[in-house]
Amino acid sequence: MKKIVIFASGSGSNAENIIAHFKNSGAAEVVAVLTNNPNAKVIERAENHNVPAVVFNKAELNDGTVLKKVKDLQPDLIVLAGFLLMFPKDIIAGYPDKVINIHPALLPKYGGKGMYGMHVHQAVLDNKDKETGITIHYVNEKYDEGAIIFQTSVNIEDCSTPEEIVTKVHELEHKHFPEVIEKLITHNL
Repeated sequence: MKKIVIFASGSGSNAENIIAHFKNSGAAEVVAVLTNNPNAKVIERAENHNVPAVVFNKAELNDGTVLKKVKDLQPDLIVLAGFLLMFPKDIIAGYPDKVINIHPALLPKYGGKGMYGMHVHQAVLDNKDKETGITIHYVNEKYDEGAIIFQTSVNIEDCSTPEEIVTKVHELEHKHFPEVIEKLITHNL
């Protein structure tokens, strides 16, 4: 069975959705959730599914401590699901084409440093875009610039707040992220 490791920094709704998707799939399992935020709700969500949660700090992310932990877990795929720090080059180099991320917009629009969460949705609203969506992409050394694996969009002409956009984007994330991960796991790894 393939092993998935998830990195997350916040509430963890995507992480929990992925854990649940693979719980009885036979194709893969989430073996750990790693977070840089000791107060992240993702810890509770992971533990509710009997998935170990590992908390680390920024120094440990960059000094090889987290890389060692990842190596110990032997993942087939590393999934960033709301992970807000720059992902370390040593992990990317150690797992080429095995680290993916989801971004709450149609890259290359609204990507890069500082473009996460409500910042993205507010920018989409401010620019009066008629649609937005999600992008699942490989992770490289630059924020949101890795090769695109999957994109899908949703009409937001009826949205007047970033919160309304979030609702539509979360629906796309929850539907498509586990499906794309499963395709990567079963066809490419």
